[in-house]
Amino acid sequence: MAKNPGFMETDALCRKIVADVRNGVFAPVYLLMGDEPYYPDRACEAIIENALQDFERDFNQTVFYGLDTDAVNVASEARSYPMMADRRLVVLKEAQSMKSLEDLATYCEEPMETTVLVILLHGAKVDKRKALYKNVQKNGIVMDSAALRDYEVDRWIAQYYRERGMSIAPDAALLLGESAGTDLNKIAVETDKMLKNLPEGTTAVTVADVEKNVGISRQYSIFELTKELSLHNAPKALRIAASLGATPRFALPMATAALFNHFYRILKYESVLMNDPHPANDVKARVLGVNPYFFREYDTAVQFYPLRKCMQVLALIEEYDFKGKGGGNGEATPDQLLVELVVKILN
Repeated sequence: MAKNPGFMETDALCRKIVADVRNGVFAPVYLLMGDEPYYPDRACEAIIENALQDFERDFNQTVFYGLDTDAVNVASEARSYPMMADRRLVVLKEAQSMKSLEDLATYCEEPMETTVLVILLHGAKVDKRKALYKNVQKNGIVMDSAALRDYEVDRWIAQYYRERGMSIAPDAALLLGESAGTDLNKIAVETDKMLKNLPEGTTAVTVADVEKNVGISRQYSIFELTKELSLHNAPKALRIAASLGATPRFALPMATAALFNHFYRILKYESVLMNDPHPANDVKARVLGVNPYFFREYDTAVQFYPLRKCMQVLALIEEYDFKGKGGGNGEATPDQLLVELVVKILN
């Protein structure tokens, strides 16, 4: 079974597609799909922008939506010849909503050289065992954009800023990621809004910039909670937990997911330290999956949460995640459950 590419591979493929179409190099068919729509949308936009000149679009560009069409109409349009242009562009958006999508496999087996067909799925993918996927893979380009994992978001944000000739502080990237989650389009939108409000010529974004322009406070964020738990700073951790639980957008499952990821990193780090008490920074980076800026925090955390204690904490987090989803939480509210969980972690 083929392994889904990570975001670095998807990013590289997206860059190649964008560069190629800007240079007039097009595949006859593109299948753009995956759980994370950011890269498929970006590639689709680049193809549409560069496939035709403005005066060619009226007669040579057709955009379908999956809910309103079928494979017969799409294939028929794709088999038409261009009028006074080098190519035709046929785009099928929201393709996951078209019941006869797999029937496009016949067209994709022998696609027209003078047509660029783009099949764009939003947050979905086709069955890789079937003919449509295999035919596009053989005759065109397939992009399968996997959703980012929580621990990859700050790395993606740092790369996103580098692409724009800027840098973002590690704690600022974490805070922005906490606000937007793993929704890359939301991160891009929040970034664009923030950059418009920053002084012209700004090249380095700080946590204060994110707090001011994105509307989230580092003081009462989940990553500040994990930091204070790592330091075993009980008064501050409890104060953050109480304030975090009182925010309107608070959801306990999101908090328990972040806490579980944090303590699972600590557990993995401890397993490394058992064999090598002084691992190199590249080993730490590979195991922890965090910016070197945060290494000191984890070096402290393993002192307060030895292996057995860390496993107990992970079990506690799973228990409270279940309670937060309605599993035997009694009369306790989500904010009360978070404080209760933090108390038990610290004790």
